[in-house]
Amino acid sequence: MTWWHAVILGLVEGITEYLPVSSTGHLIITSALLGLDDPSVKNSVDTFTIVVQGGAILAVLGLYRQRVLQMIRGVFGRDPAGRKLAINIIIAFLPAAILGVLLDDWIEARLFSPIPVLAALALGGVWMIWLDRPSARRASAELHEAIDHEHDPEDEKAKKLGAAPRRHLEIEDISWRTALAIGFFQVVAMWPGTSRSMMTIAGGTLLGLRPKQAAEFSFLLGLPTLGGATVYKLAKNLKESHDNGTPNMFEDLGVMPVVIGLIVATIAAALAVKWLVSFLNKHGLAVFGWYRLALCAVLGGLIAAGIVQFG
Repeated sequence: MTWWHAVILGLVEGITEYLPVSSTGHLIITSALLGLDDPSVKNSVDTFTIVVQGGAILAVLGLYRQRVLQMIRGVFGRDPAGRKLAINIIIAFLPAAILGVLLDDWIEARLFSPIPVLAALALGGVWMIWLDRPSARRASAELHEAIDHEHDPEDEKAKKLGAAPRRHLEIEDISWRTALAIGFFQVVAMWPGTSRSMMTIAGGTLLGLRPKQAAEFSFLLGLPTLGGATVYKLAKNLKESHDNGTPNMFEDLGVMPVVIGLIVATIAAALAVKWLVSFLNKHGLAVFGWYRLALCAVLGGLIAAGIVQFG
């Protein structure tokens, strides 16, 4: 892998990791167009595309350092809201942490192929377009009422004053039930092409969060999720290399390209996160749904033409 390969893959990973558009689909296309889908290095390239997520983690740690510090203070008993948020992040992380280890090999063997990936892209696109409909937003409010029965003190104050209750939650307000539900939405994203960001942002919106707040919870949830996936995939690559006597990722691709990819991914992810939050303040999720359908068509065409291959 050359340094400019690392720059391009770092850019693609950083930009698409936190956008609900499937980083997997983009990396499949990019790797193939760069000629990095050769069987001799494909395992190392696949590991690189996971390890480079470390850049996305660093971006969120920098942008949301106040939230992270709030949760750290909460863990040490100095911030009740931070403690509740930290507990909810852990609760939301647990389903993917448990099932991710159990199903990793099964997913790679059965779902990382053209039809499942294209289906995930298309179904995710349709779902996001549907979620942006006014009737769907009303249904999401009703679903949240059914799942989360905790009373919001601000709603009680509003009722006493004769005002309308708040229609959306803030991330500090959600209960463990809502956090766990978002965690199970994240599990669906283990299906390649689905997008972790899509499932957690759209799922959070469905459960009563504003898109902006759903995105923030998704970014914070990405810290343990992406961190765990990065460490697990790297350890697996190093262990297989040791057991089989084959080159590991660093020996195959070089140390410098990995470092360059991480740096570029960090910068690109930071810019993408800031743009997404600004975009969600003014727009909904439907545009990402239409983009996913277009990506599905492009990826399907490249596969049919033999330009992109799986396995």
